[in-house]
Amino acid sequence: MLEEVERWLATRSWSVSDRPLHRVMAAKRSSGQTVSVVLPALNEEETVGDIVAIIRHDLMQQVPLVDEIVVVDSGSTDRTAAVAAAAGARVVHRDAILPRIPAVPGKGEVLWRSLLVTTGDVVCFVDADLREFSSDFVTGIVSPLLTDPDVDLVKAMYDRPLGGAAGQGGRVTELMARPLLNMHWPQLAGFVQPLGGEYAARRSLLEQLPFPVGYGVELGMLVDALHLVGLDALAQVDVGVRKHRHQDGQALGRMSAAIYRTAQLRLARGHLIRPSLTQFERGEDGFEPRTYSVDTEERPPMVEITEYAERKVA
Repeated sequence: MLEEVERWLATRSWSVSDRPLHRVMAAKRSSGQTVSVVLPALNEEETVGDIVAIIRHDLMQQVPLVDEIVVVDSGSTDRTAAVAAAAGARVVHRDAILPRIPAVPGKGEVLWRSLLVTTGDVVCFVDADLREFSSDFVTGIVSPLLTDPDVDLVKAMYDRPLGGAAGQGGRVTELMARPLLNMHWPQLAGFVQPLGGEYAARRSLLEQLPFPVGYGVELGMLVDALHLVGLDALAQVDVGVRKHRHQDGQALGRMSAAIYRTAQLRLARGHLIRPSLTQFERGEDGFEPRTYSVDTEERPPMVEITEYAERKVA
């Protein structure tokens, strides 16, 4: 490991308990910063309501740490929107945001558009499929941004059990993202959960970043933030254990392909000959190929979007 990374681990890796809530609230009051929490959601009616309710109770009613909770629904066919609204979130449909630019499927697309419908100086992203959710996920990653002006982006780190096995989750991280980062961006080798969906950042940083529209968004954001603000502006906080719905192997393969594509673009802006992935499923006549497109589109920095610039002026 690079000496720089060892130093970073000692100075920019914290636990949620390192910053008592009273200290964080004092920093928030003195700085006047506001906090938005965004949940990207697609068919998450089983979990989204509990997450919203816990954040509202712990971090809006008991202490005013969070100023708004926005659930961005990316086309759910279940009761995700109704459940989220009943729990107290403001629900916005992806397609209603920036209709001038037709929406495409993908998590990164939703996160990018959320910047137009939130107002917080600090924006905190939380996946909507978490089980046994704790508000520590939010306080942990928001607190350094409120107390340390030199920090611009904070990732959550945690254990990820798979089935009953501790530490076996995060298969795409271990098989794809971590090798890529160690080989090509070794300064980022200290991140425990580089692909985790729970992170917070200053709006002033997020609005300058391009957003890969699909699963490459987390890796792309880390790499781009490193180049824009440097390693010492990035941090991570231990928030315990993350339990969520796991995807099957083929879905993980498609996720890996999108992440590899994101990395490739950042390595050399090189030409990808075949932006697709073929996988196999057993059918009546043996193994049958299924070919999927790999996300290749990216959204520009939000600061370049006319509607966003007009909103800032207004």
